[in-house]
Amino acid sequence: MATSWSITVDCHDARVVADFWKVALGYVDAPPPTGWDTWEDWLRHFEVPEEEWTDGASLVDPDAALPRVGFLKVPEGKTAKNRLHIDLQVGGGRQVDQPVRRERILAMVERLVAAGGTVLLEHTFKGYLDHVVMADPEGNELCVV
Repeated sequence: MATSWSITVDCHDARVVADFWKVALGYVDAPPPTGWDTWEDWLRHFEVPEEEWTDGASLVDPDAALPRVGFLKVPEGKTAKNRLHIDLQVGGGRQVDQPVRRERILAMVERLVAAGGTVLLEHTFKGYLDHVVMADPEGNELCVV
């Protein structure tokens, strides 16, 4: 049996980074736990100080098929290249007509730049755009493939 898993992104501003990844992944904010009307009710019940209420965020796949993504405020900043990153598979693969694939990749890049992302590098393969390396608003790398 497979192990259930999620991924957590360390960051300074959980809401800003979560909002970027909502655009990137098509995810939505996680609903409050079962039995709670709001996250605020849950946080109050467990006596989480109000100044910590924005220290985290959580996103879920609206179809409930893919893993949850969490965002956690940490004091330290990013200091080196990620050892793990997400590839957004929007181009359809190298078998797709290259102008179509390029258009799909660049459309996502445009959406992510508008959401606060930064283009770091464009990679080509046999003269065609293969993927774009980007960074989220806090510098975490991702690839648009």
